[in-house]
Amino acid sequence: MDSLGPLNAFVQAADARSFTAAGRQLGVSSSAIGKAVARLEERLGVRLFHRSTRAIALTPEGALFLRRCRRILSEAEDAELEIAQTQGAPRGRLNVSLPLAGILMMPAISAFMHAYPEIELELDFSDRLVDVIDEGFDAVIRAGEIGDSRLMSRTLGTFQLRLVGSPVYFASKGYPQNPDDLKQHACLQHRYATSGKLERWPLQHKGEALDLDLPKTAVANTIDPLIHLAEQGLGIACLPDFAIRRQLANGNLVTVLDDHIQHSPARSECYGRRTATCRSSSGSSWILSRTTCSRTFRKQPLPLP
Repeated sequence: MDSLGPLNAFVQAADARSFTAAGRQLGVSSSAIGKAVARLEERLGVRLFHRSTRAIALTPEGALFLRRCRRILSEAEDAELEIAQTQGAPRGRLNVSLPLAGILMMPAISAFMHAYPEIELELDFSDRLVDVIDEGFDAVIRAGEIGDSRLMSRTLGTFQLRLVGSPVYFASKGYPQNPDDLKQHACLQHRYATSGKLERWPLQHKGEALDLDLPKTAVANTIDPLIHLAEQGLGIACLPDFAIRRQLANGNLVTVLDDHIQHSPARSECYGRRTATCRSSSGSSWILSRTTCSRTFRKQPLPLP
């Protein structure tokens, strides 16, 4: 392990919750990880982990130290990369967090990997809120804006919500003619993974917003199951247009109540640290430049590292 080895050993052990797994990751023995952590604890005068025969867990002091270590290691890696990249093409690891619907961006990401073969990509697919700095991400793609002065952002595009169902469902249950009719239909609803709240359907009547208590026939915290259930004729779902373009084009899904939807486009943003390295700015710029991506994924601005 290098001069930052003890810090790296600590971070790997915290992430894996195991000295053995951390050792495998770094190519050393579990005892070497344990000794490195013990030396850190001796120097700091605190315990970083609670230890048991089965697992380890961070102490409050360990959790505080972990955040600092992530920043230190990230800055050290960036410093090395800045020097290395003056000598040639971008290289190193690029950590990107995408929403679960980010699978739609895979064509752009595949093209990026072909263009920059020296960059190692680590992709985290999750709808949770992440701390770009503390968790060591170079770029994070999410919907909406974020109030963090340490970050820069770029807009990928916008998207709109649509109420959709399958022709088979509507042949059986009939088409809703106004928002109140939805109370008599099977409604497939989305629950935000972070807040636990149901996503409001953007319904309106004569220009006034409606907040209806709709049936909860099925609820999911990501949109893929809702798309599948809607295609199977099991109800009506409120979905972003970027996620259902193929289903609308081939007729598997059709829209309803278009005149009763508030069309206020939401933004997709890519966020990242203000101190961008060559690899991270290359990644952000590439994603922004791919027309297939910006047409397909209309939900969030791109943070620049």
